Amino acid sequence: MKNALILHGTDNTSQNNWFPWLKAQLEEKGHGVWVPDLPRADEPNIARYNELLLSGDFDYGDETMLVGHSSGAVAILGLLEALPDEVVVDTAVLVGSFKDDLGWEKLAGLFEKPFDLAKIKTKAKRFVFFHSDNDPYCPLEHAEYLSEQLGGELIVKSGQAHFSVKTAGEKYREFPEVLKILSR
Repeated sequence: MKNALILHGTDNTSQNNWFPWLKAQLEEKGHGVWVPDLPRADEPNIARYNELLLSGDFDYGDETMLVGHSSGAVAILGLLEALPDEVVVDTAVLVGSFKDDLGWEKLAGLFEKPFDLAKIKTKAKRFVFFHSDNDPYCPLEHAEYLSEQLGGELIVKSGQAHFSVKTAGEKYREFPEVLKILSR
């Protein structure tokens, strides 16, 4: 059975932005969907997040789709790196991603050790990056770099800020473009 994991970003929860909408859309298609509230999301940390993400009964496999927004996208990278060697997921969608702490101390826990991008590249059949040309937090160059390193598809949207209700308005209660990627 196809399943999906959706991860929110810093200072956020599973109930904000487009996460509940995407969960409902995927469940309508018969997918199992997990949208956890990440522990202490005000100070994201890969080790803490992986403890939660790898301790439950979520089945990571070749029909798994991973979606992360902002620091949740970075958490997807950390999760992929930590998966057992034999596990390869179907798709990783990273929205508003970044490759370092952006000079923000509270993001340091995401980068306690460098990512092994060569290994991460082998852990998903497909990487898709969404980034806005005017993201107020995450430079487009970060998504360009990650996309290039991981052999991903980069979709740059004009004027969408950080793909959130807070930065781009109520339209980000939904995100049909992500659903379209996950449906192909």
